Amino acid sequence: MLDTMIKNGRIIDGTGNPWFYGDVGIKSGKIVTVGNSAEDAAEIIDANGSIVSPGFIDGHCHSDLMILDYPESEIKLQQGVTTEVVGNCGLAPVPVNPLYKEELQNYVEPVLGKANKDWKWQTISDYFNELDQSLISENVASYVAHGSLRIAVMGFDNRPPTREEMDEMKYILEEGMKAGAIGLSIGLLYSPGSYSTKEEIAELCKVVTKYNGLFSTHIRGEGNNLLPSVKEVLWIAEKTNVPLHISHLKAAGKRNWGKVMEAMELVEKARSNGMDVTCDVYPYSAGSTMLTTLLPPWALEGGLTSVLNRLRDRHERSKIKQELVQEQEDWDNLVVSTGWDSVILSSVKSPALKKYEGQSILSISNENGKDPIDQALDLLIEENGNIGIVFFHMDEKDVQHVMKYQNSLIASDSLTCYTGKPHPRLFGTFPRVFSKYVKQDKILSIEDAVRKMTSFPAKRFGLGNRGLLAENYAADIVVFDIDKIEDKATYEDPSRYPEGIQYVFVNGKLTTKKKQHTALKCGCFLRNTPSTILTR
Repeated sequence: MLDTMIKNGRIIDGTGNPWFYGDVGIKSGKIVTVGNSAEDAAEIIDANGSIVSPGFIDGHCHSDLMILDYPESEIKLQQGVTTEVVGNCGLAPVPVNPLYKEELQNYVEPVLGKANKDWKWQTISDYFNELDQSLISENVASYVAHGSLRIAVMGFDNRPPTREEMDEMKYILEEGMKAGAIGLSIGLLYSPGSYSTKEEIAELCKVVTKYNGLFSTHIRGEGNNLLPSVKEVLWIAEKTNVPLHISHLKAAGKRNWGKVMEAMELVEKARSNGMDVTCDVYPYSAGSTMLTTLLPPWALEGGLTSVLNRLRDRHERSKIKQELVQEQEDWDNLVVSTGWDSVILSSVKSPALKKYEGQSILSISNENGKDPIDQALDLLIEENGNIGIVFFHMDEKDVQHVMKYQNSLIASDSLTCYTGKPHPRLFGTFPRVFSKYVKQDKILSIEDAVRKMTSFPAKRFGLGNRGLLAENYAADIVVFDIDKIEDKATYEDPSRYPEGIQYVFVNGKLTTKKKQHTALKCGCFLRNTPSTILTR
C-alpha cells in the first residue's frame, strides 16, 4: 500500500512538457507512480483538476540563519517552495575566525539577519552539520561564500592575498566542498569581495572545478559597468573551466535599461563557444539590499566600524557627498540616475525610526528639511549602518526579457527581514510568476514556468533526484489552483501569504495543507552528491 496517492490532477512534471491528467503515488519519501493508478494508499488526496508539480526550488536566497531561527519555513512553504539554496552573493555565517567574528556578523547581518541563537559553528562543516541535525521543514543546500571566506583569512584588508593566505582560503574552500557545498559564490559588489581581482577568484575556482561545483556570481556592477562585469566572470569561467551561474541578471539605473539584451548576448556567445553559463531572475522591477551599498567602494573599506567613522568625519563625509552627486567611471552610482525617491527604507532597528519604514529617503529628507544625501548618511550613523532598503532601479521590460530567456531560472533573492517592510519577493515570488507572467502578461507558459522553478534549478545546483515528478525522485510536491494562485504581498503591505497553494509535500510528508502547517518537519540538508532522503 502506498503512503499517499494524489489523484485527478493536471500533472506538470517539471520537464517543460505539456500537462496531462493523472495520479502521483508516494511511498517512503519517494515518488513511485506517475500516471493513472489503481493502487491503494493510506491517504488519498483528490486534486480535482488542480496542478500537481514538483516542489519549487528557490535557487538564490539569503535564509542561512532564518531557516534555523524559524525552522517551520512558512514564508517559503506557503509559496510552494520545498528547497532553498543559501550562501549566495559571497555572504554566509561561515567560516568563522574568532578574531574576526564580530566583523563577520556585522557583514552578514543586514542581509541574513541577526540570529536569535548563538553561532555554535566555526567551520563550514560545523554549519552544515547544524543544518543536517536540525528539525527543518524544507530542504536546504549551500555554497561556500567567498566574502565570508576572505574575512576568515584576511579580515577586511584591501589587498591581494599572500601565497600563504591564498593557500589557506583554498584549503577552507576544499573543506567546504568535501562537506557538501554545491560550489563557490562571490559578491563582487560588496567589500571585501570587491577587493578581489579576477585572478584571485580564478585561483579559488580551480578548487571548485576539482569537485564539479558551480561558480555563482553577484557581478561587480549591474549598472554602467554591467557588460564589463559580465565579461569579467566569463573570463574566470573560461580560464578555469568552471560552470558559471550569474545571479539576478539585471540592468540597474535608467541610463542602463535595455543592456540586459547585450548581457544575454554575451552569455549566448559564451555558450556557443562551449562554456556552461546560466543565470537567474526575480519577478520584480525593484531590488533589495543594504543602504551602505550605495556608498563609494572606498568608503566601505575596513568593515562597518570604519564606514561609520568616515561618515562622522567632516572631510571624508564631504568627499563621499561629492561622489554621490555625479556619475562615476569606476563604480556604479545608481542613485544619480534613479533618484533618492526610488530608495525605500525596508528595515531599521531604532524604535524612533520605525515610522520611516516604507518611506523613501527623499520623503524623509523633505520631512526633516535635509539634503537627501545627508539624510541617508545620518540614518546610517543612527542605525550603526544596518539599514535594509528596497530600490526601484530596473525596467519591467528588462525583467520580462530575462524571464523569457531559455537559460534563466527563477529565484527570489529574498533577504531575511524579521520586522519592517521587506521586499515583497520574500513572501510572493513564486505565485507572482504564475499570476503575473503566466496568466496576466503571458510571458511564460505554465509548463516552462514550472521548469524554471523545478527541474532546471535541481539540475543546475546538483540536488540529485529532485525537481521532477518521476519514479524514484524525492516526493517534493506542490498542488495549486492555477485559477486562484496569486501573490498578495505588495510593497506597501509585503508580509502577506499568497493564495492558491493547496498542498505541499516535503520528502513525501504533507507539510502544508490549505495554508496550515501540519507541524511535520521533514526537510534535510542536501549535499553536492545525490542525497539520501531523510525522513523523521
